Amino acid sequence: MHEHDREAVGQPFDHALMQRARELSWQALQGIRERMRPGINEDEARAEASQVFEALGLERLWHPVIIRIGPNTTKTYREASQPGVRLGENDSYFIDLGLVFSGHEGDVGDTFVVGHAPEREACAQAARDLFQDVAKKWRHEGWDGQKLYNYAFERAEAMGWRFNHAIKGHRVSDFPHSVHKGGNLGDLDHTPRKGLWILEIQIAHPSEPFGAFYEDLLADPAP
Repeated sequence: MHEHDREAVGQPFDHALMQRARELSWQALQGIRERMRPGINEDEARAEASQVFEALGLERLWHPVIIRIGPNTTKTYREASQPGVRLGENDSYFIDLGLVFSGHEGDVGDTFVVGHAPEREACAQAARDLFQDVAKKWRHEGWDGQKLYNYAFERAEAMGWRFNHAIKGHRVSDFPHSVHKGGNLGDLDHTPRKGLWILEIQIAHPSEPFGAFYEDLLADPAP
């Protein structure tokens, strides 16, 4: 596959609509966050998320809603959650959304803490900081996907967190991006084109059963 084929898009593709999908996806994530409270489990949180989506005019999901609580925050996208986990009084969770608005894909994720859990808060912030650090290398240095993820691993280790190598970012575009090729951002050997790639960061505490996740579009910084 030629590298430029990995960034192919459909005729309906529009950068403004991609940005709008991104913005609405972040609004949806914040709407779900507002409904999270101690005692809720992942199934209940996903059920309440549907109400948030309806209010925002969601067209469809392009990947299942992922909400991970407590020890499940160390699990990757394809791993099943440990059943029966409910959000504790001093706990953490993350939300990962793949939503379609106006025929374009949004994909966002972030980690949050309830109560008093300083180590979990530090982990959540570290994932955000690491994302911003890596994204700056893309914006200002033009690094390819491979170099970006090698750097992410090195920085995570230096910060004292365990980096999840199974998470390597991916394509988005007009729906469905799967017909336009794609693959992992972490395997890309040229500078990723703006507005087409999701940078994913997942880290975990080196010994405790919790982690953090953050993802967003490689594009201009959010306002």
